[in-house]
Amino acid sequence: MSKSSSQPSDWSTNESNNGMSHLDSSDAADSPRPVEYVAPDVANREQKAVTYLKFLVFFVLLVAVSGAAAATYILMEDEEQGDFEDSFAGLGSEIATITKQKVDQLFSAVDAYSLFIASEAKSDSNSSWPFVHVSQFSSKSDKIAALFGFDRSVMAIAPLVQEEEKERWTSFVSETAPAWYQESIDNEGINATVEEYMNLTIPFLHTYGTEPSTIPGPALPIWQRYPLEPGNDGTLTISFDFRAASEVGDLFKISNSTHRPSIGFTSISDFKNVGEQIVDSQIVQPIIEKGKVVGMLWLRLPWREFFQDLNIDGIFGTIVVLRSSCVIVRDDDSIRTLSYTIEGSRAEFLGEFDEHDHKYDDQVVSEVVVDLKLDPEQIPEGLCVPTLTLELYPTDELAATFETSKPALYTTVVVAIFVFTSLVFLLYDYYVGRRQRKFMERIVRQDQIVSNVFPTAIRDRLYESGQKGSQDDALLDPLGGGGGTAGSPLADLFPETTIVFADIAGFTAWSSAREPAQVFILLETIYGAFDKHAYRHSVFKVETVGDCYVAVAGLPEPDKEHAANVCKFARDCISTMKEITLKLEVSLGPDTSDLDLRVGIHR
Repeated sequence: MSKSSSQPSDWSTNESNNGMSHLDSSDAADSPRPVEYVAPDVANREQKAVTYLKFLVFFVLLVAVSGAAAATYILMEDEEQGDFEDSFAGLGSEIATITKQKVDQLFSAVDAYSLFIASEAKSDSNSSWPFVHVSQFSSKSDKIAALFGFDRSVMAIAPLVQEEEKERWTSFVSETAPAWYQESIDNEGINATVEEYMNLTIPFLHTYGTEPSTIPGPALPIWQRYPLEPGNDGTLTISFDFRAASEVGDLFKISNSTHRPSIGFTSISDFKNVGEQIVDSQIVQPIIEKGKVVGMLWLRLPWREFFQDLNIDGIFGTIVVLRSSCVIVRDDDSIRTLSYTIEGSRAEFLGEFDEHDHKYDDQVVSEVVVDLKLDPEQIPEGLCVPTLTLELYPTDELAATFETSKPALYTTVVVAIFVFTSLVFLLYDYYVGRRQRKFMERIVRQDQIVSNVFPTAIRDRLYESGQKGSQDDALLDPLGGGGGTAGSPLADLFPETTIVFADIAGFTAWSSAREPAQVFILLETIYGAFDKHAYRHSVFKVETVGDCYVAVAGLPEPDKEHAANVCKFARDCISTMKEITLKLEVSLGPDTSDLDLRVGIHR
């Protein structure tokens, strides 16, 4: 490891080295010092890398579970929304289809009833229009009302009375009314007598109140009606001229011109016996005999009762909007919309406006329920027959029935899986980290041992040579033994070095009289002090053999002051030797202070 010079070795005791006293210990402060032991930073690097990786994995898991939880919640809500939309689409289509069918059946029934009335009147040779009495009118009308679920539907026959027939009409009513009054009282179970009802009858043609009708042209009086009950004015409205009701008069004009039924959009009636307003549509069906309109069958279509009688399971929280193609002007308001709400078997009128929530516009179910397909050229100028369109919308109450805890439950499961995975990950990380710490502690201890044996530069070169194998092999087996991957031997030439040998004089005799522990205490104390001097003077300790301490200066790092540093080191060792033996004399025996240090320097 060093190249010897031709000069002989110099051995001297502490007494014979007084010639070296010109070297002041303060000079050691100017000498370079070797680098202190520093543990390899592989542990720190690996620990930081593992920490960063753990945070990255945890962050990825957090992002993943957040995304998964959000996606799960959104997907489950979308599924519920889809179920809600599909269910309402099916329900709405069913309501619209049944409504359309019932309206068509109603018009068919009214048409058939008008044909029956005309046929019955024709079969009676003792009567002719307008002086016709339809037998059991109340019973037949009741069956039609029951067929469509109408509780308060009003039907009436209104014959067309010409000018020359108006005077005879009064006597016809007075003579014929008692007969069908009795039929109605018996059929409807009315708690009244014919005489009482005759007292409520105004037999002559009149308008509102008791004013005689002065409207020119053929009259259109109410004759037989169902149900037989007094109106708000206390009369039975018999002989009331329908022409005074502008809407009914207009509908008759259309039916008289087209010979087809006509329908009005909306009419409001006050029923004092039920204490509420009834909003309905009025239907006029012409009664035709020999190709001529001889009267009309008038019917109120109560939409609320109509919707209540749909008999469809699952109707709940549905808004029904009925739109007309014709505009009705009432009290300076333009009306073309009616709104109802259906709650099971109950329907409620909301108003003459669109009541649905516009956030459900995209879920509307629409169906044209009334389209009479009349020829526009046959309709009198200024009049309109509406096409009625049914629109169905869901409500928040209906949507709430499709809301479940599934989105929250599934999201909770996803989060719980993440929490469980995180706990497993942390537990695994704890045990792996503990194993890694033990592993790194072992590496650091071995590295420290290697650093005590070899200089830092040699240690690093040993590690570098071990890179031919794995890094762990290099750390655990830096010298290549025990199965490690050894490289080429490390051998360098150092031409400028100085070697120092320090031997304890009298040690053999002293140690033979001491216990091994006392010998160990002496050597440990002395060599520990020498190690500190070696570090301070940049001297590399090579080895200790028994009581001999071997060190060298000028390697592994070249040092121009290697000889001077060795001399300073030797001087301090001799001085320290004396101090230590004096201190240890109390514990190790009186002859301990007799030990001397022989130092030899070779350059």
